[in-house]
Amino acid sequence: MPLIRRLPKRGFGGGFKRPNRIVQVGQLNRFKENSSVTPKELEEAGLIDRNRYPVKVLGTGELKKSLRVSADGYSQKAREIIEKSGGKALIVGEDASGTG
Repeated sequence: MPLIRRLPKRGFGGGFKRPNRIVQVGQLNRFKENSSVTPKELEEAGLIDRNRYPVKVLGTGELKKSLRVSADGYSQKAREIIEKSGGKALIVGEDASGTG
């Protein structure tokens, strides 16, 4: 049997997958009521590291305040929790009207 067929096969990963910086909805309670939360405020609060990866909000926890949250992505549950508390879940770069 040829050597190439006897060697274990390893997949090609590509290396293009970008990890997200994760924030849980419950962690957003530290911000003031009706404030705007951007990735910069999340970095200053120590919730995420400073790097170039996108920020994603996940729906673990409970939000007791109305906030305008700007992030690169949301889980469906996180978006529901933020909007249920009276806030807005915006994509980074959108304005308050949501038109971009």
